[in-house]
Amino acid sequence: MEIILGSQSPRRRELMAGLDLPFTAVSIDADESFPADLKAGDIPYYISRAKARAYEPQLKDDQLLITSDTIVWLDGRMLGKPHDETEAVAMLKALCNKTHQVYTAVTIAQKGQDLETFVDCTDVTFGPLTDEEIAYYVATYQPLDKAGAYGVQEWIGYVACTEMKGSYFNVMGFPVHKVYQALKKRGL
Repeated sequence: MEIILGSQSPRRRELMAGLDLPFTAVSIDADESFPADLKAGDIPYYISRAKARAYEPQLKDDQLLITSDTIVWLDGRMLGKPHDETEAVAMLKALCNKTHQVYTAVTIAQKGQDLETFVDCTDVTFGPLTDEEIAYYVATYQPLDKAGAYGVQEWIGYVACTEMKGSYFNVMGFPVHKVYQALKKRGL
């Protein structure tokens, strides 16, 4: 069975490679909009499945597709990828001295089978950050491609993440422990 990772994320590709399973990474062009009434983990669940459906017609009998989506959920609202540095700064200021949730959904697709989707959630607490520290992080690490405007594996995770309940790798955007178990169930 050929495993296809439908992701442009270098972090997801790195984490998938850590499972020591051969795979091919592809980019998927999918509509990532979602119904306005969705909340928390339902959002990445919906988007991950949309990505899988967008690629599904190309799947061959001997292929398995994995898609994923991650959001940050803070005070009843979603923080996706910031559109610019100003929005990144605002997101990081909002995360200071609070606990937020990181939701990642993973969808597995095989030709002729129903989609399998699961969601993982990790609680992350940030301590205080000064305006100067936030400006340094945004300028140095360019977090515009990251949900919530941060990568926990980067400098900001070292200095601001004071507590975490759940999977660290989920916060990076790919709950590899759950992916591994799902692939193991399928005999891969």
